[in-house]
Amino acid sequence: MFNNRHSTFSKRGTIWGFYILLLCTTPPSCFANFSQAKQLIYKIKEGLPKGTFIGAIGVDLHLDFAVEPPFLFNLPEKKVSDQYVDLSNTTGELYTSATEIDRETLCPENPDPQLCVLSLDVFILPQQYFQLVKVKIFIEDVNDNRPRFPTDEICMFVPENTPVNARYVVEQSAVDPDVGLNGVQTYWLVNDFGMFTLDVEENEGGELTPYLIVIESLDREVQDEYITDIIAEDGGTPPLLGAATLKIVITDVNDNCPQFRETQINVTVHGNTTKGAHLARLYAFDPDLGDNAQISYTYSERVPKDIRSLFHLDKITGVIKLARKIDSSTATFYKLTVRANGPGCIPVVATVMVHIIKVVTGPPAVIPRYIAVEKDGILTIKESEPAFSPIAFFTIKNTDANQRVDCYLEGFGPFRLVPYQLFQNEYLLETTEPLDYEKTQDYDLIVIANSTGGPVMKTFLKVQVLDENDNAPVFQQSLVEISIEENNPPNTFLTQLTASDPDSESRGEVIYLLGGDAPGIFVVDRETGVLMVATSLDREEKERYRFIVRAVDQGTPRRESIATVVVTVQDRNDNSPRFINKDFTFFVPENFPGYGEIGVLSVTDADAGENGWVALSILNGSDIFMIDTGRGALRAKTSLDREQQGTYQLWIEAVDGGEPALTSVTMVTVLLLDVNDNPPIVLFPQSNQSYMLVLPNTTPGTSITEVYAVDKDAGMNAVIAYSIIKRKGDEPGSFAIDPETGNITLKRELSNRGLYSLLVKVSDHGQPEPLYSTVMVNFFVNETVSNESYIQSLLTREADIEVEEKPWYIGQMTDGPEKYELFPCRPVLSALSVTCLGLFSLVVTLTSYLCCKRFKRIRKKRSEVEIPLKIKTDQAQTLNRKLRQISNI
Repeated sequence: MFNNRHSTFSKRGTIWGFYILLLCTTPPSCFANFSQAKQLIYKIKEGLPKGTFIGAIGVDLHLDFAVEPPFLFNLPEKKVSDQYVDLSNTTGELYTSATEIDRETLCPENPDPQLCVLSLDVFILPQQYFQLVKVKIFIEDVNDNRPRFPTDEICMFVPENTPVNARYVVEQSAVDPDVGLNGVQTYWLVNDFGMFTLDVEENEGGELTPYLIVIESLDREVQDEYITDIIAEDGGTPPLLGAATLKIVITDVNDNCPQFRETQINVTVHGNTTKGAHLARLYAFDPDLGDNAQISYTYSERVPKDIRSLFHLDKITGVIKLARKIDSSTATFYKLTVRANGPGCIPVVATVMVHIIKVVTGPPAVIPRYIAVEKDGILTIKESEPAFSPIAFFTIKNTDANQRVDCYLEGFGPFRLVPYQLFQNEYLLETTEPLDYEKTQDYDLIVIANSTGGPVMKTFLKVQVLDENDNAPVFQQSLVEISIEENNPPNTFLTQLTASDPDSESRGEVIYLLGGDAPGIFVVDRETGVLMVATSLDREEKERYRFIVRAVDQGTPRRESIATVVVTVQDRNDNSPRFINKDFTFFVPENFPGYGEIGVLSVTDADAGENGWVALSILNGSDIFMIDTGRGALRAKTSLDREQQGTYQLWIEAVDGGEPALTSVTMVTVLLLDVNDNPPIVLFPQSNQSYMLVLPNTTPGTSITEVYAVDKDAGMNAVIAYSIIKRKGDEPGSFAIDPETGNITLKRELSNRGLYSLLVKVSDHGQPEPLYSTVMVNFFVNETVSNESYIQSLLTREADIEVEEKPWYIGQMTDGPEKYELFPCRPVLSALSVTCLGLFSLVVTLTSYLCCKRFKRIRKKRSEVEIPLKIKTDQAQTLNRKLRQISNI
């Protein structure tokens, strides 16, 4: 334990000695300045991209980068300002980061470009080199902001009597976040109209304020408004501009006085004129506005009070009316002096000369009384008034009993003047038919009273017809048919609808609206009637659009009419022919007659006309097949044999009649179904003359040989069954054949020597009629073959062979001799008859069971049946061995 502690102390002493040696040998320049903080100052411009070099702290502090361990540079505090710079931990180099420095954001309240500072504290590590470095980065301003006015429109109000050189401050001066020369330096007007100029003043804080100076006399009545643009320009290179609309409104002052349009008016009044009759109207005009243009009318002080009471003057309108009945015997002339008074103005004077015409007793006087609205001698009547509407009454006065007076009407129009019922000298003026403003707006009528031997009195009337909204807008076409090709671009112009309305003013103003049945894709301009379709049309989606367009006037009540718009979408060849199925598969029995219909290929094309006509063609196999273009029926030119080729794959192309034509292709698979047209072919034995040596002592149950056959057909047509149909020299039941494999086995001992022959039937399971072949299987029973020529003579000898009456599947179940009757026939038949009914149900059950079992066997053997030449290895060896035995014989 002492040794370990001593060893530890020894190691620690060695380390401390190394540090002391390092401190003594390290150059003093590396540590001389570490006792106090250093400060570095850098200057950069705002908006520099990422990775711009700012400065190298280590190089600027003259650090020796050769020391070990090396220097490390670190930002101890992660403040918001540190996001603008990236510091290399190993070299101490400062670079701009991905966040661009915006001086106006960093120092928003500092207008001095020299005082926007980004301060950083940098630690130099490790501990033995520790030093705090204060880094200040001065951000210099760049002219990256244009001057901006606080509002887009500056409105100033200047009185029209403003003296020349008057100054008006533009309160909404422009602001530029940049500082120094990059800030706003001057202002100017785009158009001064020769009436204004701008002056710029600088306050103690250095802010510039524009002043509008009036350099010419203003007159609101000449021009009441000036609109121009005021431009603020900074001192950057190049300079940036900011603009706002300057609207100078000239306010009105009372610098105009009223003036009469006519200073003297002559009026003639009959002595019998009724009270309240309109005599004259004075009209004075003041071009000022508002209260400055208010005018009042008064009589001059020189007009006596009794005359004032005779002729009433309206102070507001200047209308003079007869206030009471005139005494024509006292005066024939009156002079009325009228003053027009304006605020702060000397009144202007006009004179009205009233001449009185004495009424002589005797001539008739026509006194009108108006039923229709009358103003200043003008009658107004609505055009909607019905026929025989009364307009005015006329009374004939001053008539002598001996004097006959005729009163009648002159003038053009649907009016008449008729005596009124039982009253004498009373006449009614009325219409004879409804008036139509759209035909005639006013009529001039004269009511004439003519006495015998006396003067003719005429009363002039003017009848004005007031328009009413009695006409609905009328479309130029009530049915508008439009054709447009599909796939049109959006907002395509279709047509311009036009409707007219003969009514006046707003009653004749027409707007256009779509009916409620119009699809949302159609748009009509309310004012112009331009009809457009907002989206692209697809004829295959919809070929015809039918909707209503309304033309509505602005009268009260509103009237409208409608037009029907039919938009027909014309087809373009934008759809390829389309087969109903992705591919087609047809099953056809082999030996199908030539030009018979194999199947039909259904193809459609959504286009119309020639664009939708489709022609079919075969891309491959056209030498064997053909296609009926009209029905799409596929036919074979010749009869097809499945044994030659069982499957055909055709590519069918559909081409439409468009320009350019569009196509599509589908694959057709024709599968030939097997027909039982091939009988089985016996491969072994190879000849009816071949034979096989069988030893007499062969044990029953031994497999002697087999019959092997194949069938070119498929399925059940190729499933083969073997049966013995004739025998020669064979003891009944000596040999049996497996109906499925054709394997021939010995069933009982052979007691006789000599030649045994079996006629084997090889039959398939084809429908409707099975096909079969036969082969002769010969066995020579002996110990040896001593005389081959004898055997050959036996094979060639024609002799009758006993036919086995039982089916092939019953023969294999019989083990005893067939030529001997073991039991009497009659008792056997009687027993079978008795048990037939009992076994009937059992037969049905067994039949079902055997069919299922047989089907499983057939499926198990199918692979061997369909490829009959594929023989198992042991069977091939046995077959070869048997062939060698026969050949040796």
